[in-house]
Amino acid sequence: MEGAFKNSRLSILVIAFFVILTASGMVFSMYLLYLGSYNIYLYAVAVLFLILSVVSGFFNIFTVYSYYRSVNYGEYIKKLRKTLRPLTEYPTVAVVMPVFNEDASLVKSGMTRLKSLDYPKDRLKFYLLDDSTDPAICNELKSFSKSSGVNYIHRQSRKGFKAGALNNFIKKSSEEFMAVFDYDEYLTNRRFLLDLLPYFNDKSVSFIQTEKRYFKGTFFSDAVDLFDAFFFRFIQPSRAMNNTAVFAGSCGIIRKSSLEMMGGFPEYIIEDTFFSFESDMHNFKSLYVPKVYAYGKPIRTFSELSRQQWRYNYGDTQFLMYFMGRLRNFRRMKKTRMSVIDYMVHGFGLNYVSTVLIMFTITSALVVFVAKAPSSFAISELVNAKYITTTIELLGIGAFISSILAPMVLAKIHFKSLRKGFMVLLLNFSLSFVRLKAAVSAAANSNPSSGWTRQADSKARYGILDTLRGTFPETMFSSLLFILGLAALVINNVFGAIWLLWYAFLYLSAFAFFYIYG
Repeated sequence: MEGAFKNSRLSILVIAFFVILTASGMVFSMYLLYLGSYNIYLYAVAVLFLILSVVSGFFNIFTVYSYYRSVNYGEYIKKLRKTLRPLTEYPTVAVVMPVFNEDASLVKSGMTRLKSLDYPKDRLKFYLLDDSTDPAICNELKSFSKSSGVNYIHRQSRKGFKAGALNNFIKKSSEEFMAVFDYDEYLTNRRFLLDLLPYFNDKSVSFIQTEKRYFKGTFFSDAVDLFDAFFFRFIQPSRAMNNTAVFAGSCGIIRKSSLEMMGGFPEYIIEDTFFSFESDMHNFKSLYVPKVYAYGKPIRTFSELSRQQWRYNYGDTQFLMYFMGRLRNFRRMKKTRMSVIDYMVHGFGLNYVSTVLIMFTITSALVVFVAKAPSSFAISELVNAKYITTTIELLGIGAFISSILAPMVLAKIHFKSLRKGFMVLLLNFSLSFVRLKAAVSAAANSNPSSGWTRQADSKARYGILDTLRGTFPETMFSSLLFILGLAALVINNVFGAIWLLWYAFLYLSAFAFFYIYG
C-alpha cells in the first residue's frame, strides 16, 4: 500500500512536470512575440518558436493524458479479467509465423517452442508462411516443417509484404482464430491461448495484443527495449481504453471471421496499424493485455534499429495519409474525438519527433546569430528587448535540460534506470534524419523496399570512413553545429555556444552508435 502511494505521488510529479513545461513554453512564446515586435527578423524567429511550442505543447498534453490513463490501466484490466468465464469449448486456432529470408535456426527454435503451447492439440495447427527467396533457406524450412508437423506455405511473389502472406493464408485456412508470432520471438508463457481466448467470449472483440519486449542483451539492446517499452507501457493502455489499441504485428490473436469481414489485411508495409484502424472502422472492439508471453531477439546494432525505425516511419506516414482520406467517414460513424486524436498522433508521432527536433535545432542556430550577445548583463536586463537573444538562448538551454529530464525521470520511476532514459533521448536525436527520410519517401510514394541502406554486420568492426559514409547526414549536421558553436564562442556568446555544442553532441550520437554497435 505504501509503495502504491509512493508511485502515485511520483506519477503526479511527472504529470505536473509536463504541464508546467507546456504552459511555460506557450507563455514564453507569446512573450517573445511581444519583445520581437520591434525587429521583423526577430519576430519571424519568435513566430517559429510559437509554432514549435504549440506542436510540442499538444504532444506534451497528449503524453500527460496517456500517462495518467496508463497508470490506472492495471485496475481496468483486472476488473475486466474478473468478468471472464473459463473456456468450456476450445475453438480451433492457427499459430502462424510469417518469415522472409530469416535465420533458419531461430525460425526452427521459435516454432518448436510454440508447439509446446498449453492447448488441446487436436484444436491447434501450426503454419510457416515462407516468402523466402533463398533456396537454401526454403529447403531447410520446408524439411523442418515436414518433420515437425508444421504446415509449410511458400509464395513465389512477395506481393503485399507480410500482409500479402497473411491474406494468402486466410484464404486457405479454416481455423476460427489466428495467433501470430514473429520468427525471432521465443514463447516464455505456454498459457498464451488459455489466458487470452476467454476475452473473445465478447463476440465483438476482433483482436487482442499483448506486450512485446526483447530478451536482455547488451546495454544498447536493453536501451532499445526500453525505447519500445515506452509505447507499450504508456501509449497502448490509454489507446485500449479508447478502443484504438494497435495490433503490433505479433504476440497477438485475431478472430478470423472479423478479419474476413474487413477484407483481410490492408497490404501496406505496416499492415498491423492499418488493420487496427479497419477493425475500429468496422465497429469491432480491440484489447491490450499488458503481459509478456514471448520475448524477441534483442536489437544489437544501430543499423538494425535504423532499418526498423525507417520502416515504422514510412508506414506511419502512409497511415496518416490513409486516415486523413477516411476521416470524414470516421466522423460519420460518431467516433469520439479522442479516437481521432489517437490515430492522428500515431500517424504523426515519429514525424513530430524527428521534424520538430531538427526544426528546433535550426531555429536555435538562427537565434544564436540574430545579434551579438552581451559579455555580461544583469538578470533584470533579460526582460529588455535589447537582450532578447540571450533570453531565448537561456530558454533553449532550459528546454534542453527539460528534454533530458523527461525520459530520464520516466525511466527511473518505471524502469529503474536513469542511464537508459538518457539513451532514449540520444536515440531520438540519432534517428531524426532516418525518420525524416522515411516520411519524405512515403509522401513521395517511393518504393519502400529501397529504404534504409546502412547494412552492418553485427560481427564486424567498422572504421571511421565506413562510419562516416553510414551516418553522413547526421555527422555533417553535427559538424556544422559544432562550427557554429565555436563561432558563437568567438563573438563572446557563451550561452549560444553551449546550446549549439550540446545539439552537436546529440546528433553526433548517430556516428558513435554506428561506430560502436555497427
